[in-house]
Amino acid sequence: MTRLFNDPAAFADEALEGFTAAHRRWVRPVTGGVVRATATPAGQVAVVIGGGSGHYPAFSGLVGRGLAHGAAVGNVFASPSARQIHSVATAAHAGGGVLLMYGNYAGDVLHFGQAAERLAADGVETRTFAVADDISSAGPEESAKRRGIAGDLPVFKVAAAAAEQGLPLEEVLRVAERAGARTRSFGIAFSGCTLPGADHPLFTVPEARMAVGLGIHGEPGIGEEALPTADEAARLLVETLLKELPEDVADPAGQRAAVILNGLGSVKYEELFVVYRKVAALLGDAGVEIVDPEVGELVTSFDMAGISLTLTWLDDRLEELWRAPADTPAYRKGALDAAEPDPDRASVTAAAQDTAVPAPPVVPAASDASRGAADTVLAALDAVARVVDAHADELGRIDAVAGDGDHGIGMRRGSTAAHRAAHDAHGLGAGAGTVLTRAADAWADKAGGTSGALWGTILRSLGTALGDRDAPDAARVADGVTEASAAVRRLGGAEVGDKTMVDVLVPFADALAAATAEGLPLTDAWDRAATTATAAAAGTADLLPRRGRARPHAEKSLGTPDAGAHSLALITRAVHGALLDHH
Repeated sequence: MTRLFNDPAAFADEALEGFTAAHRRWVRPVTGGVVRATATPAGQVAVVIGGGSGHYPAFSGLVGRGLAHGAAVGNVFASPSARQIHSVATAAHAGGGVLLMYGNYAGDVLHFGQAAERLAADGVETRTFAVADDISSAGPEESAKRRGIAGDLPVFKVAAAAAEQGLPLEEVLRVAERAGARTRSFGIAFSGCTLPGADHPLFTVPEARMAVGLGIHGEPGIGEEALPTADEAARLLVETLLKELPEDVADPAGQRAAVILNGLGSVKYEELFVVYRKVAALLGDAGVEIVDPEVGELVTSFDMAGISLTLTWLDDRLEELWRAPADTPAYRKGALDAAEPDPDRASVTAAAQDTAVPAPPVVPAASDASRGAADTVLAALDAVARVVDAHADELGRIDAVAGDGDHGIGMRRGSTAAHRAAHDAHGLGAGAGTVLTRAADAWADKAGGTSGALWGTILRSLGTALGDRDAPDAARVADGVTEASAAVRRLGGAEVGDKTMVDVLVPFADALAAATAEGLPLTDAWDRAATTATAAAAGTADLLPRRGRARPHAEKSLGTPDAGAHSLALITRAVHGALLDHH
């Protein structure tokens, strides 16, 4: 378990602070993460990677010459926010465009996509690529839905090497796409990981058993088998991966592969070497030529006891890029000439931080009526933060049944930050719309992950609908909730029946719109809609997830409501209480 921490909520920030203090030769801190401390040639494509904390050396440890130009670092097991990614990419950009790379998780897809849009609006040519290498998380026919695990490293590495060679952005992206299409990973675990401050691991494995097909966010495996010997574990990993070759590889014999045997956090290096001796022998028996293998902790999951095997099937070009030198805090290969620190990096870093800080402490003009409505908005956000805090542990337990167990933590971070930002804006005389939009930005920024992006969207949609000009009536509030429902579906791609928060948001919005159309006052209309939301959340227990981290563990979630749906239902009822108090 994680024993050394101060405030668990500050763990990720403090870890990043210590990391940068220890590795100033390679990295410099910027808002949201780190960038190279050395100069990047003008016009070179900047490869910016990122993801949640808890996976070191991914992602910050992979920043340096020959690998990433920057890394955006989110909270524990939560994607960085779009604002963090934008900040890091702005600092890393050297005029040749930016390639954003990340593991294929819903929160990362949402936030990196939003960051790409912001960079494009700034005039920075940007592309994105999600690594999807975990064969246990989806079948070959749905490979685009697979998670990114230790396959991140070889895909990041070859793309960055292509950028170092001066290739233009589209060609660097094509290299990433080819490497991604030829990378497969599979893993096993013997115990789950424990988040900082938590009393129990996110999942447990029975004595003398192992979980098969793991993720890197504390998700349980897709099945269990008897605990193997080291050689049996090696055989399972190799044979599983050799069953699924890239489309243009008919037979492993005569092929070359980059091989990574990855430790998830608490498997000793000596154990890894015992396993690798058999991995190498089995691949050799299959006729595979191993190229520059890596054995060690490369993409971890706190203290998870587990290992994964990754094969990237190489062609001549990919082999050249895989063998290319790199010099980062946690990954070094070959030899590079000595590099001088970038004399302009400090000013670039400061500029990036300036672009990423919240809006200055001034607010748009607002009417007295809208400022009065902002009182109610602030009370509602206070109620949201309190109900989330009271149920955070419960939300984590629900989420851990088939996910990674961090929903309560993320919701607590987001709702607390939203209330704080709303309080500050309200104190400056902001109207209801501005109070909500400031809260939206804070929620998305501090929570990260899927829930951060979606709740930021919900609050921003409401803020836009309410505005700062006059007091909103019930119909305008209902219109804002309806737009929030549509925006969440557009952004996340989920629909009713997928076992997500959408299963509550849509019926809640529809019920609120119908009740206000009947002429009910807002408190009564909201009460009716909140009752609908509670029933809809309970109904998600009977659904199988079709999206998100719970999808590979669909059967395990039967009988348990979706955590996001449950938290939304709790929030709608808490907001009703605030509306009654300010009626």
